[in-house]
Amino acid sequence: MGQIKVIRSKRRTMALTVDDELNVIVRAPFLMPDKVISSFIKQNEKWIEKQTEKKRQYFENHPPLTKEQEAELKKAALEILPQKVKHYAEIMGVSPTGIKITSAKKRFGSCSGKNSLCFSFMLMQYPEEAVDYVVVHELAHIRHHNHSRDFYRFIEKYMPDYKEREKLLKK
Repeated sequence: MGQIKVIRSKRRTMALTVDDELNVIVRAPFLMPDKVISSFIKQNEKWIEKQTEKKRQYFENHPPLTKEQEAELKKAALEILPQKVKHYAEIMGVSPTGIKITSAKKRFGSCSGKNSLCFSFMLMQYPEEAVDYVVVHELAHIRHHNHSRDFYRFIEKYMPDYKEREKLLKK
C-alpha cells in the first residue's frame, strides 16, 4: 500500500479511493476530526486491501504502452472507429455531430450534450465485439442522455447480446 492522503473540502461525507500509484485517498469535510478519519480508514481496511490488490493485478496485466504501440492504436482507431460509427448510426437512426479520438485512460467513450462522440484509442486493445458495443452505447446516448431502462432497451434493440460484449471490457 502507498501513502494515505487526506483531502479536505466542502463536503458532508467521507469517501475512499485508491489511485494508480496505490495511494489511499480519503476525502473528508473540512472540520472532520483526525480521529474520525483514522477510524474510517480502519473500518475500511479490507476494502482498501481488496482495491489495492485489484489495481496491482491490473497494472501487472496491463504494462504501460510504448510510444510505438500508442501510435499504432491511434492509427487503428482513426481508421476503424469512424466507419463503425457511420455504420451503426445509420442502422440506429441517429446522427453524431462529430467524432474525436482521445488518449483517455479511464473511459472508452463519451457523448457530449451536443451529441459529439469521443473514443479512447485504448479501446482498440479489445475484441471487435467490445468495440462495437462501445460505439453502439455512445450512439444510444444521442437518443437517451442517461443510463435509463429506455437507454438499455434501445441498445438491446440493435445489439441483443450487449451484456456479454460489455463483459469483454472488464477483462
